[in-house]
Amino acid sequence: MAQGRSGNPAKRAEHEQTTKQRREERRQEKLAEYQRQLARSRRTKKFAWIGGSVAAVAVIAAIVTLYVTAPEPLNDYSAGSSGAAIEGVETFDNETEHVEGTVDYPQSPPAGGPHNAYWLNCGVYSEPQTNENAVHSLEHGAVWLTYDPEQVSEEDVELLESYAPSSYSILSPYPGMDTPIAVSAWNAQLKVDSASDERIRDFYEEYWRSGDVPEPGALCSGAVDGPGKVS
Repeated sequence: MAQGRSGNPAKRAEHEQTTKQRREERRQEKLAEYQRQLARSRRTKKFAWIGGSVAAVAVIAAIVTLYVTAPEPLNDYSAGSSGAAIEGVETFDNETEHVEGTVDYPQSPPAGGPHNAYWLNCGVYSEPQTNENAVHSLEHGAVWLTYDPEQVSEEDVELLESYAPSSYSILSPYPGMDTPIAVSAWNAQLKVDSASDERIRDFYEEYWRSGDVPEPGALCSGAVDGPGKVS
């Protein structure tokens, strides 16, 4: 004889219903917790992406700002003359000729004339240079920026150096000048009292690598390094 389950059927049904409800409640709780974790994960990724994007935008903005606000280089010139008139510039009519020995130049510093067969390599010098070699460099289109060390401070010399381009330019002291600073090219010269005079750069722009020199485009390197060459 089969043995049936004991107990009140109504109570047993109520117990089974209560168990199902608890199981469903626990399932819903787990599901809710999973959804909360998933939402937190999505928010974290979103914030990380936003933070990364903001950082990237900030870096790009900083680069653009740096580019836009960067000061214009002081030694960026265009080769060749445009015929611009610069106040205070004197022009001359010196002849070109290769000679030996020293030359008594009509300008001081010289701005053209007879010169040594070897040119002075362009660059920055901390000592005075031989006129006859430097004038040959002018013949090739170089600009010679000179200063009297007794009239110009070290800070002014640094400013003058910032004007000089990396080629076809000579910067050197020239003691005993009748002016603190002189800028010379072939048959042209400007004398100024201050290193901050804007006409220095104007002179470079007009006469640097001019096509009006006797030997335009000839080298300004590969010949003579004078004493005290810095660069």
